[in-house]
Amino acid sequence: MPIIEQDSWRTQYFEGVDCPDDIVIPTDDEYAYRLYPHFRWIYNKLLICETQNLEHAPHGVAPQRFPVFSKPVYNLRGMGVGSRVIASREEYEHVQQPGHMWMPLLDGEHVSSDVALVDGEPVWWRHVLGQALGDGVFDYWTVLAERRPGIELYCGNWLRRHLPGYSGCVNLETIGGTIIEAHLRFADQWPDLYGNGWIEAVVSLYAQGVWSFAGRGCRTGYSVVLSGPPGLTLPRFDRGAVPGLLAGPEISSIQITFDEGRLAAGHAMPPGGPRLAVVNCWDLGAGFAVRERLAEMMALPPSTRKGTPLCAPGADADRGRVPGSAVSGRD
Repeated sequence: MPIIEQDSWRTQYFEGVDCPDDIVIPTDDEYAYRLYPHFRWIYNKLLICETQNLEHAPHGVAPQRFPVFSKPVYNLRGMGVGSRVIASREEYEHVQQPGHMWMPLLDGEHVSSDVALVDGEPVWWRHVLGQALGDGVFDYWTVLAERRPGIELYCGNWLRRHLPGYSGCVNLETIGGTIIEAHLRFADQWPDLYGNGWIEAVVSLYAQGVWSFAGRGCRTGYSVVLSGPPGLTLPRFDRGAVPGLLAGPEISSIQITFDEGRLAAGHAMPPGGPRLAVVNCWDLGAGFAVRERLAEMMALPPSTRKGTPLCAPGADADRGRVPGSAVSGRD
């Protein structure tokens, strides 16, 4: 199974999938960077801005107007590590650091789009909206069944111009239809929500340069996140309890997104707090319920949990309506 997955909690999506031994499919930016030297420029966020004529510069070249969004020029670990809004020139003078850049603070929907490319031509799209809590922390994502024609037109033209010769998956993050990040991989947080046969189609894409996924019966899904407060010591958790939480048909998969044997500093975590679990599901309420149960099993006090409480006023009314965010994170 030469589908390279760095996070042990996500190997569940690729186990049992046949893949030729000479074909390597990356799910992490570190491996994609090594595998595709001709296209690795895509991880330089200065170039992402330059190819779209966005105002930008590395720290040391001061913005002419504020606020701006600041982040590392390169970040292969994801999770929005090192990102922040800079509100004023005074703040900029205080926080600027080598290896970081600034760009416009964008408004609009924050969308993560997975794209399958054959020789630089987009042949399949799937779009995901994130409900942000701030500081790189997300409450949940909605994996949309419907298309985003504006994104597909703008980003499709960008891909055709800049990735001819590339066959494989690309993940794009956009805010208001503008690309803020690009990755030579798909988002490995929710491939189970793309439909049966999708991973097999990805293998065919990398092995043969063809795309065979019809995508019939596309359903809206949700990826619900349990996060803790900044500085939390990673809790102990009995992974043997996970199968019991998967009993309902509304729950597709559960990821416990940390290894107790590793120090917290060994995990890439958002500035707003550590990510502890992800629940992929077909019903948002069911996902919230499992998240609450996981929080109890990890002995997280209610006041420290990040995310929408199951009984929060308006939770049902907001189901499926996900405002955008100006904070970029991996997945």
